[in-house]
Amino acid sequence: MYDRHMQHDEIAVRIEAFDDANGGGVGFYKDKGAYHLYLLETEAPIARLKPTGNGNEVRLGYWSHRRKWEDVDDIGGVVIPLDEALEFIANEGIFWLWT
Repeated sequence: MYDRHMQHDEIAVRIEAFDDANGGGVGFYKDKGAYHLYLLETEAPIARLKPTGNGNEVRLGYWSHRRKWEDVDDIGGVVIPLDEALEFIANEGIFWLWT
């Protein structure tokens, strides 16, 4: 049977590869089914990537002024492929406010 779901270990490898290709400095940990990215230098939270179970799609979250993870979009959140999510995080200021 063909498994359409991305394996969690593959997500970790892709996060690490993206970080390495972009100069490093970002760490992550897994908690409650999501990958939490943080700045290594300050340990400040950057983003949360929660696999949806649909291929390589993840729900994207950011660390808000309320000191908690929130969806990027108020209406159900942003769900995009992992590689697009990593690019989006790297280029959008909302993820870097608390770093």
